[in-house]
Amino acid sequence: QVQLVESGGGLVQAGGSLRLSCAASTRTFSSYAMGWFRQAPGKEREFVAAINWSGGSTYYADSVKGRFTISRDNAKNTVYLQMNTLKAEDTAVYYCAARPPPLLPVVAEYSAQYDYDYWGQGTQVTVSS
Repeated sequence: QVQLVESGGGLVQAGGSLRLSCAASTRTFSSYAMGWFRQAPGKEREFVAAINWSGGSTYYADSVKGRFTISRDNAKNTVYLQMNTLKAEDTAVYYCAARPPPLLPVVAEYSAQYDYDYWGQGTQVTVSS
């Protein structure tokens, strides 16, 4: 069982930045694909970004491409989501998720909720306009 704990959410003005972190409890973190999802009030949970085991491959939703960056530090068992130029429509609870091996080589394959086995509790991001 893998535990994921998100942090870094908060209230920020439109145009500002936040960096989310997700710490994983597994010692085999470096073999997992990781993803970020978000859920706004009254809406379905949606894909935001994914990263492969090494960090060498990333994939983004069109809505965040060019503004958000996913990265990971395998030595710290942590995945990050740097969010820049935030907009009011980015307001949501952000969740990180983990997919254990075996993995496909293309991380873009992992953009659905059912692709991930483990989920964090989420962190709230609120962007004021």
